[in-house]
Order: sequence, then C-alpha cells, then structure tokens
Amino acid sequence: MSKSLTRVRAALQEAGLEPDIREVAHARTAQEAADSVGCDLDQIAKSIIFRAEQSGAAVLFLTAGGNRVCADKATALAGEPLGKADAALIRAQTGFAIGGVSPVGHLSPIRAWLDPRLLTFDLVWAAAGTPRHLFALDARLLPKLTGATPADFIA
Repeated sequence: MSKSLTRVRAALQEAGLEPDIREVAHARTAQEAADSVGCDLDQIAKSIIFRAEQSGAAVLFLTAGGNRVCADKATALAGEPLGKADAALIRAQTGFAIGGVSPVGHLSPIRAWLDPRLLTFDLVWAAAGTPRHLFALDARLLPKLTGATPADFIA
C-alpha cells in the first residue's frame, strides 16, 4: 500500500471513520471517477490546488466534479493573488502527487474552501492519495474533516 493511501486511511480512521476506499481502473478525470464508482459527476470532490503568490503556500478548493473554480472569486477568498501550483509545491505541502490529492491526510495544514454543491449530497467520493483510489464520505463531514469553509468560488 502506498504511503499516501496509508496516510489518508489513517486520517479517516483517526476521525472515527471506517473508510470505504476503492481501487479503480481509471480516475484521471472527475467523470472517469464518477463512472468507476457509479455516482453522479458532482458527487466527486475534486481537490484543486493553487499557489498563493504572496505567501507561496498551497491553497485548496474542494469542488463538485462538474464545477470549475473561478480564479477571481478564489483570489478574493484567499486574500492574495493565486497562480498555478506546480507538482513540487503540491507534493511538498500535501504529500500527494497531482491526480491523487486527497482532501484529508495532508503533510502540512492547508487553507481550504468548499463548494457548497458538495453538501447537497448524502455521499461524495474523493481521491484517496493516489490517482487510482477513491473513498466515500458523508458530505456533511467535509467541513470538519478538511477545515474547509463553504464559499462561492464557482465559475
């Protein structure tokens, strides 16, 4: 089992959850992930990482699978200009590779915001630390588990 997957499993178990983690053949896109677990596209919680230009830190926007982050709204929430996060920053702060960034189990604390659309579902699915692993979660637990603040940042 990969270190990233182990870290996600441990984070969920530390929160008192027994994670339903599934290995899938294809989950490079939100649609592939949804098809793999048999859920609606918007039930996929995408972890979108930006680089905060003044602080240099990674910031996280958890969005429903069919939604896109509006750069202007995200910048306003972050309180500083945002740019593209490179693979090195993402790996250094979260401990995950691009394509497998989980909303939980990060190496370092991360500022995060949450698409309210995700909270309209009983169950959502998110990356479990690798591009081929997903876990299911009661959507109402997302804010507490991730520290993410629900906010409007959708394009």
